[in-house]
Amino acid sequence: MSNIKPEIFDLKSIKGISKRQLDDHYKLYVGYVNKLNEIWNTPYIPSNYTDSNTTYSKMRSLKLGETYALNGAKLHELYFQNMTGGNNTPHGAVLNAIVEQFSSYDNFLSYLTNVGLSMRGWAVLSIDSIDNKLHIIGSDLHDTGAVWLSYPILVMDLYEHAYFMDFGTDKAKYISTFIQNINWGVLNDRFKKCISTIQPVKVKAYRNYPFDFF
Repeated sequence: MSNIKPEIFDLKSIKGISKRQLDDHYKLYVGYVNKLNEIWNTPYIPSNYTDSNTTYSKMRSLKLGETYALNGAKLHELYFQNMTGGNNTPHGAVLNAIVEQFSSYDNFLSYLTNVGLSMRGWAVLSIDSIDNKLHIIGSDLHDTGAVWLSYPILVMDLYEHAYFMDFGTDKAKYISTFIQNINWGVLNDRFKKCISTIQPVKVKAYRNYPFDFF
């Protein structure tokens, strides 16, 4: 039996976003966790899936619901983790890598903001396994635009449910407020965990690899 528990986050540490907004957003995350448990606890009975096809069927509905709930739970956990707990001053190896790859921190913020303004769902700063470099990936839905084998470093929720109660249509102000709440300790922990798994032989294969501390 699957019995995943929602994580608890220090929502009081977030500045500039109301308790009501954050509480309602958290309830949505809890809903994804609950639905995931429901899906993963659904027994497979062959006779219930005799209609399987790619247009509409019980199995198709189950599997689409699974990826949506699973990604929804994971992305919200990463989002709440990297915007709670303070530690909001940019620092560390991840900042060095950002500055190296995006030319400057301000240029990175501009890029992140414009991706955020362009997406309906998520903006994710990740290290992708195809080149071991940082990329800001945009996604409209939990299960649309997701990239396999791409390690998330920073996750920003851009659904209207994340900001509309406080900011209305002023999405740019929400993005600016989110940036001010980024926990750089969390980002550095994720960054170090990711690069620790990259084999030195593979790193040397990229002449322009930006993380010179190897």
